[in-house]
Amino acid sequence: MMAKKEKAQADIVLIGAGIMSATLGMLLKQLNPAYSIEIFERLDKAAAESSDAWNNAGTGHSAFCELNYTPENEDGSIDISKAIKIAGSFEESKQLWASLTEKGILPQPESFIRSIPHMSFVWGDNISFLRKRYEALHVHHLFSAMQYSEDRQQLTEWIPLVMEGRDPAQSVAATRMDLGTDVNFGSLTRSMFRYLQALESVNIHFNHEVEDIERQNDSRWLIKVRDETTGDTRKVNAKFVFIGAGGGSLPLLLKSGIPESKGYGGFPVSGQWLKCTNEKIIHRHSAKVYGKAAVGSPPMSVPHLDTRMIKGKQELLFGPYAGFSTRFLKQGSLMDLPKSLRLSNIRPMMAAGLHNIPLTKYLIQQVRQSAGERLDALKEYLPNAIMEDWELEIAGQRVQVIKKDEDEGGILEFGTEVVSAADGSIAALLGASPGASTAVSIMLGLLKTCFKKEFATSEWQNKLQEMIPSFGKSLATDAALCEKIRVWNSSVLKLVN
Repeated sequence: MMAKKEKAQADIVLIGAGIMSATLGMLLKQLNPAYSIEIFERLDKAAAESSDAWNNAGTGHSAFCELNYTPENEDGSIDISKAIKIAGSFEESKQLWASLTEKGILPQPESFIRSIPHMSFVWGDNISFLRKRYEALHVHHLFSAMQYSEDRQQLTEWIPLVMEGRDPAQSVAATRMDLGTDVNFGSLTRSMFRYLQALESVNIHFNHEVEDIERQNDSRWLIKVRDETTGDTRKVNAKFVFIGAGGGSLPLLLKSGIPESKGYGGFPVSGQWLKCTNEKIIHRHSAKVYGKAAVGSPPMSVPHLDTRMIKGKQELLFGPYAGFSTRFLKQGSLMDLPKSLRLSNIRPMMAAGLHNIPLTKYLIQQVRQSAGERLDALKEYLPNAIMEDWELEIAGQRVQVIKKDEDEGGILEFGTEVVSAADGSIAALLGASPGASTAVSIMLGLLKTCFKKEFATSEWQNKLQEMIPSFGKSLATDAALCEKIRVWNSSVLKLVN
């Protein structure tokens, strides 16, 4: 078989071989098979940073158990708007995966997704919050299957290891959603890229670092790339550029020089897991159990006892324990943060720092934690835990978005944000959670912004509805459609409905 010719010009350039680029590339090739796409990844394989199962992505964020998606208002009521949005977005992701599975584009679903209960578990003063959260959520059809219990016998049946050795006088409560899933985004991403790589008009270049992005007079973009293996550099001219490089997106966005990038900065947060090494313990726990985050902690640090399937093997991890590093990527440089500083973003970054002193104190505390203190945190969820059954595993880097704010000078955002040029010729994804799980919704929004003319055509609209049956409709307001979609999703992806 002849090698595909590498092009000096392309319709599309995707930077970063993670779940976002994979999703966008897949959508674009389904919508217009004629598009030529060049993909550049600085590492030697796809999904090696944030999309990797051992780094951060993996839960299948659907707002079933993540308490930070349902904040408590000043009047004591629970705001469920973000939870509804995220749950609906995850249903969109599952629809695309189901469509691609039906077409034979994706492999057997067990290789990347499976059912597992999503639970929230609290004790003491937080029980009132969880009860109010349940009462607010379960009346909505997206969450109608949610169960709530304060009964210790029931909880022992649900999560025996969490209850064993627990003080019988301690009040506890939990919610449970059997519709929850475990998603291996690393496996899913690599499957998508294997399909794309086999297409004649797609080239994927590993060990290639994008050094510069420059706008041309004709509104196209010139991307300068270095081959890390040979040291050679070359340039590729593209109509559209997507920067989906995780923590590495911000520096590349700033290099583009588009006015929309001014004022954006990044605050890196590192993480660690405790990984269980005792097979007996691993197989006695089968759930994703989320707790309530400490005051001032970032969303990625919500404590959870997490069952995951990685490389066909059941694993159990607890954490993540937050930390601080000036790297923007797990395999990045300590100079990433200093090099991201610009005259346009220094003030917002300083202002955001002043407004988030509790977060800074929290991160310092986390960095200084001893092994014994990490074990104490684990014992809140597994009272009988011993250190001999666990080892430390380094998680991925997250770069939280900092941007200008008229009132406060700069604010720290916990979430994802697409920043695009006014003409739609370049876009970058910044931020973190719940990123991977809502990749399809995020990329649909990008298509609508950056491919306005094509997006509005009946051809694209029909193809999108074929791939995502609920496209153009609201699962949040249409209970009958939601149930129909879930039955189909569950059937194709072999999930519990």
